[in-house]
Amino acid sequence: MPRSKPLAALAMDVRAADAVLKPAVRRRLAEMVELAEPVLSDFTSRAAGGVLPQVELLITGWGCPQLDEAALARAPRLRAVAHTAGSVRGHLTDACWARGIEVSTAAAANAAPVAEYTLAMVLLANKRVLPVARAYQRQRSRADWLFPDPLLGNYRRTVGIVSASLVGRRVIELLGAHDLRVLLYDPYVDVAGAAQLGAAKVELAELFASSDVVSVHTPLLPETRGLVSGELLALLRDGGTLINTARGAVVDQEALTEELLDGRIHAVLDVTEPEVLPAGHPLWECENALLTPHLAGSQGNELDRLAELTLDEVRRWAAGEGFAHAVRPERKELLA
Repeated sequence: MPRSKPLAALAMDVRAADAVLKPAVRRRLAEMVELAEPVLSDFTSRAAGGVLPQVELLITGWGCPQLDEAALARAPRLRAVAHTAGSVRGHLTDACWARGIEVSTAAAANAAPVAEYTLAMVLLANKRVLPVARAYQRQRSRADWLFPDPLLGNYRRTVGIVSASLVGRRVIELLGAHDLRVLLYDPYVDVAGAAQLGAAKVELAELFASSDVVSVHTPLLPETRGLVSGELLALLRDGGTLINTARGAVVDQEALTEELLDGRIHAVLDVTEPEVLPAGHPLWECENALLTPHLAGSQGNELDRLAELTLDEVRRWAAGEGFAHAVRPERKELLA
């Protein structure tokens, strides 16, 4: 007897599936598709062998195995992939695009908390919250508030955004509610496009030389590895702040460490290279650096936003409407 609904399967780490696609979400999925069991974390397993030959939709997430030619050969009816996280570069291969598989990603949902984190850090950096709080804790007394650091404050300060990615665009939008000047470096955006976003297009050297805070939102590609070089960091104003929520390897970490230890600039690093620095790395004890453990992306109840976007994408696909957040083959390499 033919199925009344397309067959779908979850393909990701089991713990990721439990965190993002909670029982209530799976019940809603089951109203739109026939949801196979179990969660697939290995496309070569016996369980996968019982599911893949008939599956039409894979709902993927963190820890999904690679969908290479061998995996696709086991899934001849696969027509679409709905990814519950951001970048699909970790598990989708050229074989998927060659076969014409439709792909959706929840990158837009995942961009929201990263942009919120970035906005908070920009405002805190210009307000000098961390160094002032440390000094206050040491001195146990208040400085003369009428004559503070002349660089303290967010009024008409300049923020540089490196890359108009999904996150970068959302950060620019959020910054628009504040009395700030925003600069943008992105080789794929022209002057008019930057102005439409709410920023002034500049070259990378000018962005670093003119900004009080620089926030990095560039995907890690061969050409962007080490993009934020020692030469660029040297252009950043004394007391300036670098924020990185993209990938650690986009920044020359050795040069950044030297600048931070020298005390000339500050940094907020949600990502490093490697992702967790060695226990003896000097940045752990550097007062000019704030390190957070890849906190900016979706965590806690923010995972529910990923699930909601994915539910809507599955609904659209099952109804024949197509994905609203489709990944075009020519853009797949630009996803962070």
